[in-house]
Amino acid sequence: MSERTWMGHPRGLFVLFFAEMWERFSYYGMRALLIFYLTQHWLFSDQQASVIYGAYTAMVYIVPAIGGYIADRYLGQRKAVLFGAVVLTIGHFLMGFEGDGGQDSATINLFWLALAFIIVGSGFLKANISVMVGQLYPRTDVRRDPAYTIFYMGINLGAMLGVLTAGYLGQTWGWKYGFGAAGIGMLLGLVVFVIGKPWLMGNGEAPDPQRLAQPVYGIRFEWLIYLVSLLAVGVVWVLLQNQKVVGTLLGIAGVILIAYVLYTAVFRLPKEDRDRILAALYLIIAQIPFWALFEQAGASINLFTDRSVDRNLLGWEVPASMFQSLNSVYIILLAPLFAWLWMWLGRRGWEPSAPLKFALAVMQVGLGFLVLVAGARAVGEGNLTPVLFLFLFYLIHTTGELCMSPVGLSAMNRLAPASMASLIMGAWFFASATGNFAAGLISAATGGEGAGSNQVLAVYTNVGWLAIGIGVAMIAVAPLVKRLMHLSTLKDTA
Repeated sequence: MSERTWMGHPRGLFVLFFAEMWERFSYYGMRALLIFYLTQHWLFSDQQASVIYGAYTAMVYIVPAIGGYIADRYLGQRKAVLFGAVVLTIGHFLMGFEGDGGQDSATINLFWLALAFIIVGSGFLKANISVMVGQLYPRTDVRRDPAYTIFYMGINLGAMLGVLTAGYLGQTWGWKYGFGAAGIGMLLGLVVFVIGKPWLMGNGEAPDPQRLAQPVYGIRFEWLIYLVSLLAVGVVWVLLQNQKVVGTLLGIAGVILIAYVLYTAVFRLPKEDRDRILAALYLIIAQIPFWALFEQAGASINLFTDRSVDRNLLGWEVPASMFQSLNSVYIILLAPLFAWLWMWLGRRGWEPSAPLKFALAVMQVGLGFLVLVAGARAVGEGNLTPVLFLFLFYLIHTTGELCMSPVGLSAMNRLAPASMASLIMGAWFFASATGNFAAGLISAATGGEGAGSNQVLAVYTNVGWLAIGIGVAMIAVAPLVKRLMHLSTLKDTA
């Protein structure tokens, strides 16, 4: 049966597009409010809130490594995504129970539980839905990078709508309204994924359905996986309240994960596949400094916007959380241009390699901070930074993101053999977790409200120049990494 397409792409791409769009609506809507919810409702200090934010976002990116492994070995991507969507829906609706506020409130335990559900649900959904995009295309299909860019537009359309809706409702009408809107978005994503199953053309099914049906301790094995995963929510609930433990476990798990990937590559794969895994690991590690700075948007930049930026637009003082939508607006506007640009350059043999695009991304994320610092310094200490510089900050970070994230998602799926697809995608998100945890530490280092703008700007200046230096070094090694990718001999899987 011939492939049914829309706009030149399989219809399944747009099922995944809309499912992920609503999931991102819920995640980014909640994320826009989280740092304010922690500081203004639960009354954590800026430093405490930043570390909690970093631990939470890190764990959101850690668990996909586990969810990817379970999908590869047992569930398949489709069932993993479906289960993750259900768990996420529960978590987002639990965020609506805000109680009286303050850390002595018993309701804060429901808050930790809500975050735990969101983290576990993300573990099953996040890596696996990205893998399913790649499964719709042969490995050498020139539509792959444009497909991931289109998919990334869905992510950012959802993020934009989520930030504007939840951010406005949460900071204007009340926290429960903002978080409730995020929960509705997640529920819509679940519905879209269930209805759109036929258009996935059988991709993402369990590798051994009979194994899932077998009883283990009197319980169907598939349901045992779900049960153990729900019990893991309790473990995450404890870890969220012990952020230092999260940092330690992040380091230990990172070493184990890299060692396992290297062991598999060296002892089980032929030479070219082994080299491709090494190239993938380089790209995985290279993204860490990017996300450590990019994710300031939800932490220190959010607080900086609230306290140090002139937010008055046409007589309306815009809630600080809503400015996080700028990143998504820019991506929606620029993603088609970048998709066209990569294809145009590719047809002429001029397209930058993935390692070079990564280097440009890291340099741009550093430049964004230097531009923001320049704007703040120009008006002098004690004066509000013109909002124009915030617009420029998000614009530069967005062009960097378009050189990093969709390109990285495509590269992970292209470089990994089918047997390691979700594991490598999980490792990709694990490195993002490391960057997010580092983002919390950098945000805490800015000192928050009592530190004064000079300390905040000094931190931004230092990390900005550091990122540019790292980017220059990455440009130097990009040709070597490109050779390890062996793109000229890449073949489609049978």
